[in-house]
Amino acid sequence: MDWPTGLLGFAAGLLISVTTAPVGVSGAVFLLPVQVSVLGVPSPAVTPTNLLYNVVAGPGALLRHHRSGGLRGPLTRLLVLGTVPGVVVGAVIRVFAVPGPSVFRLLIAVLLLPLGGWLCLRTLHRAASTAAAREPSEVSPRTITRLAMAVGVAGGIYGIGGGSLLGPILVGRGMPVAKVAPAALAATFVTSVVGAGTYALLSLTATGDIAPYWSLGLACGLGGLCGGYLGARLQPRLPEMALRLLLGVLALGIGGLYAIQIVR
Repeated sequence: MDWPTGLLGFAAGLLISVTTAPVGVSGAVFLLPVQVSVLGVPSPAVTPTNLLYNVVAGPGALLRHHRSGGLRGPLTRLLVLGTVPGVVVGAVIRVFAVPGPSVFRLLIAVLLLPLGGWLCLRTLHRAASTAAAREPSEVSPRTITRLAMAVGVAGGIYGIGGGSLLGPILVGRGMPVAKVAPAALAATFVTSVVGAGTYALLSLTATGDIAPYWSLGLACGLGGLCGGYLGARLQPRLPEMALRLLLGVLALGIGGLYAIQIVR
């Protein structure tokens, strides 16, 4: 990796994580197309490289949330218990079942287009609701764990640790961002450590670009480390609804881009 590539990776990690960390998203879901299209990371090495980014970037936001007490409560434990086994299964599927770039682009579009559209619609619906609207029902612990496991599988395939999908889903269900964001980031960090280790082990037995691109992952992660801390610090000062809508629009744009590439 040369210096311009490393600086570009650092800047991308910094800018993305500042925007996404306030709502519990590490930014890896948006960093992935930058790695593929701009930085030239091949498939399937892009997935463990993205997980490495989460491992390096995660402590920044988590440190801030720990100081403010945001990591206390059962939600963090439920998300971690669900996503950890899921990400291992997803890593195995990614290496042995869907190694091709065309299938990978299809997975990106299938994951991000519905998620982005749903998040935007949910945000706009909440904006149009009156203060007297019925409060959303509480999500049961069993449902949270099952959802976390399913998202963990998707995260292991996609290289986003799982929490980056869980955050928008749980916030869309009506849970407050201040409660979801620390738990989702903690789940992302733990599952990324497990996922990156799984890919490192699989690289010993499988052929191809499976091991992470260490230097680039570290460069992006250092940017995310700084940006994540800043984003978590800014969370109480930023308009929650605008950030939700921004994340939905970004997800729609990235998913649409890869859908167009598939058609072409």
